Amino acid sequence: MISLIKHLFMKNSILTTTKFTLQTLFILLISCGSSNETSTIQLPDQTSEKAAIVSVSTSGNENAYTFNVEVLSPDKGCNQYANWWEVLTENEELIYRRILGHSHVNEQPFTRSGGSVNIAKDQIVIVRAHMNTSGYGIKAFKGSVANGFVAFETNQGFANDLATQSPLPSGCAF
Repeated sequence: MISLIKHLFMKNSILTTTKFTLQTLFILLISCGSSNETSTIQLPDQTSEKAAIVSVSTSGNENAYTFNVEVLSPDKGCNQYANWWEVLTENEELIYRRILGHSHVNEQPFTRSGGSVNIAKDQIVIVRAHMNTSGYGIKAFKGSVANGFVAFETNQGFANDLATQSPLPSGCAF
């Protein structure tokens, strides 16, 4: 690369020809724009029939946290949509459920806040989403307010019995 740059700045360089100039600029742009970095966040497959958690953040005070949860779901309208996200313990106990009152067909992924979530700052919890047609997705997040949340896959069937526990949605607005 250095020899190419030196060549470009020589007094009698062929840089004066338009074709060479455009080719050289193209090569330089490509080489400068290349990167070995990989994305740290990979969105779940949107063709899946399950909803997936994309991110989780929190605010507030101990025993009264607000959760901001980003969900990616294959919503098609009220006939197929993510109808809630929830916070639960590793022992399959429901702590909090945020009911989603409508579909998000043209808003993917979408973020919704919920709370007050009554947990200690260092309590490990799982955040997952539910579809009205296909149930719980396995792409969840796990962690604590103190240490943050990371992507986590639940086992198929993990705490599926919570799907009938209150609170439950009363319908879909649109």
